[in-house]
Amino acid sequence: MAFNYSFADRLSNAGTDSPFAVGIEVAALERQGHKVTKMHIGQPDFPTPENVKEAAIKAIHENKTGYTTSNGIFELRQTVVEELKKRYGVDVDPDGVVITPGTKPMLFMAAFALLNPGDEAIVPNPGYGAYHSSVYLAGAKPVSLPIVEEKKFSFDHEALKSAVNSKTKLLMLNTPANPTGGVLTRDDLKVVRDLTLENQQMMVLSDEIYARIVYDGKHESIYSFPEIQDQVIYADGWGKAYSMTGWRMGFGAMPVEVAKKVSSVAINTYSGVVNFNQYACIEAYKGPQAAVDTMLKEFDARRKLIVGLLNEIDGVSCVMPKGAFYAFPNVKEICKRTGKNSQQLQHWLLHEHDLAILHGTAFGSLGEGYLRFSYAASQNDIRAGVEKMKKAFASV
Repeated sequence: MAFNYSFADRLSNAGTDSPFAVGIEVAALERQGHKVTKMHIGQPDFPTPENVKEAAIKAIHENKTGYTTSNGIFELRQTVVEELKKRYGVDVDPDGVVITPGTKPMLFMAAFALLNPGDEAIVPNPGYGAYHSSVYLAGAKPVSLPIVEEKKFSFDHEALKSAVNSKTKLLMLNTPANPTGGVLTRDDLKVVRDLTLENQQMMVLSDEIYARIVYDGKHESIYSFPEIQDQVIYADGWGKAYSMTGWRMGFGAMPVEVAKKVSSVAINTYSGVVNFNQYACIEAYKGPQAAVDTMLKEFDARRKLIVGLLNEIDGVSCVMPKGAFYAFPNVKEICKRTGKNSQQLQHWLLHEHDLAILHGTAFGSLGEGYLRFSYAASQNDIRAGVEKMKKAFASV
C-alpha cells in the first residue's frame, strides 16, 4: 500500500528557482537531440581566475579541509572588512561578518533571524524569487515594492513610503538588480536612508551581489550611509564577479548582535562553509583584478549587442540595463498578438524554438509582459537566441 505523504503547508507558496527548473527541461530536450540556445541562467561563461583556483589547491595541500567556525575563518572575514572599507568607507567589525555557502542563504538566514509571524517585509517586484520565499518561509508577510520600467527599473519613492508601517521589520533591496538590470541611484537610497532613520524597528537587507558589474557611473550602496549602518545587512559574494557560482561563497556584513543570531541559524543548518574555498575568496579580493575587468568589458559589449537586437524586433522594446547581466524586454504587444502570457511564451520558445529564457512572472506578478535574458552567454549565443525569438514572433 502506498504511503499517504503529508507535507508542510509552508512549502505551498515557497516558489522555485526558475533557472534551475528550466535547466531540467533543457537537459531533457538536449537528450532528445535539440540544440537549445541557453540564456536562462545567470552564470558567467568565463572560467574562475587561475590565481583563485590555485589558492584553493594550495589550501587543500596545506590540509585546510576540516570544519571552520560557523561565521567563517577570521582571515576571510578580515579581508571582507578591508574590501568594504575600500569600497564604501565603512568600518565593519570582523565579528559582524558571516561567510555563507552562496549569497542566497544570507537572505533566508536574515529572514529567520529577524522576522516573526505577523511581521511584514518589503520585497522588490519583479525581483529575485528568494526574497519573497525567504520572508514567506519565515512566517512573515511579503509586501511588494513595485519596480517599474518608467523609473528605469527603480522604485517609486511614494510607493515605498506608503508601504512602510509599524509592522515592517525588513526592507529588501537589490542593486544592480536581477531580473531587470536596474540600479538604484543616490537619490533612491537617500529615501531609503530617511525611512530607515524614521523607523527604528526596520532593518534593510541590501543584496549587492552584482556590485562589481556596473556599466554607467559608479555603484551606489546603502552601506555607504554610516548613520544607518546599525540597521543594514549588506549581502554580497564571489559568484558573479569572479565567475565562482559553483564554489557557493557569499557573505553578509551587519551589526555584531545581528551576526550572532544569523550565525545561530548557520550552526543549526549547515554548520560552516567549505574551508579551502575561503582561502580562494581571500585571493579573489586581494589578488589581481584583471580577470574581473576583462569580464566586465565583455559583458558591456554583450549588453549593447542584445539590447540593440531585441529593439529591432517588432513588438519588443528593451531598456538598456545599467548593471548585472540581464536584459528584461517588454513583450506585452507580443502577448496580445499571440494570446499567451509571459510564462506561456517562455514554454513556447523553449519547446517549439529551442530558446531557453525566463518569463517575467518568475520574479513576481509585476513581471507579466516581460521576459528575462541572461547575457552571461557568448555573443554568438546572443545572436542565435534573439534570432530564434525574432523568427518565432514573426510567425504570428
